[in-house]
Amino acid sequence: MCTAVTYETKNHYFGRNLDLEYSYQETVTITPRKFAFQFRKAKEINHHYAMIGMAYVSSNYPLYYDAINEKGLGMAGLNFPGNAYYPEVNEEKINIAPFEFIPYILGQCANLKEAKELLSNIQIANLSFSEDLPVSPLHWIIADKEGAITVESVKDGLKIYENPVGVLTNNPTFDYHMMNLNNYMALSTEPPENHFSKKLNFNTYSRGMGALGLPGDLSSVSRFVKCAFTKMNSLSLPSEDSSVSQFFHILDSVCQQRGCVHMGEEKYEITIYSSCCNLEEGIYYYKTYDNSQITKVDMHHENLDQTDLISYDLRKELSIFEQN
Repeated sequence: MCTAVTYETKNHYFGRNLDLEYSYQETVTITPRKFAFQFRKAKEINHHYAMIGMAYVSSNYPLYYDAINEKGLGMAGLNFPGNAYYPEVNEEKINIAPFEFIPYILGQCANLKEAKELLSNIQIANLSFSEDLPVSPLHWIIADKEGAITVESVKDGLKIYENPVGVLTNNPTFDYHMMNLNNYMALSTEPPENHFSKKLNFNTYSRGMGALGLPGDLSSVSRFVKCAFTKMNSLSLPSEDSSVSQFFHILDSVCQQRGCVHMGEEKYEITIYSSCCNLEEGIYYYKTYDNSQITKVDMHHENLDQTDLISYDLRKELSIFEQN
């Protein structure tokens, strides 16, 4: 399970928590402009926008979990089991495999408007990467400085939703998550007022009581509400350090700790990594479950006109600053 979010200060930020019980040894991977993207059913693209994100690289192909391109468009795929439906190839459409979807959009689209136009003739088809890596049931959030959309391939077709909260988790479908927010409209960052009865006197015995009823469990529905409330009420200075710090605090509000979600046997779901991308600057920040120190990778510090992938292993070991 996962959570993705957008955030705006002076710049615009995009990132996610990846919550799983295992790791594919993912790396921060930069795909330069001249890397040749070969697609199962679409035409090869050998010159495109450069991108940076978290990916599992298999057979020299970046299987992106989330990424941003050099123009400021970001995209992430999140688990969507039971609801995701990929039809068989339809020759009247542009057939894109789920694992190709992020590079296909980010490679060609400079902004959300162009992404919407490209989506109008796309079908996310039932095409796997390999026998060892079958099709993953996903839905996606796509965002730039102007806004965000959610894309879901379901039995009724490809659904594209405007996403005014800039948040995505997992099941159920996005329209349910937005409807469910209505149940929490009374939540507030202010101290509560007594609307229960004029005949009773109540005391505000603790700070934060205006948000009583805000979910705190780890289900996807609750994480959507908790992250939306936290994000929509978050404040930070416009500086890069303050913005990035606040972004990770938003993600921390819905992170998963080892032991709280049992997946059977000795497996537990955890937040393997959290990411924060500066859309304007092309910077990818991340931290891992055991290393909460933020690491920065700047795509513009690399040669973006080459043909080879550039990958950085994650810094997973605990890092402690010894002050004395």
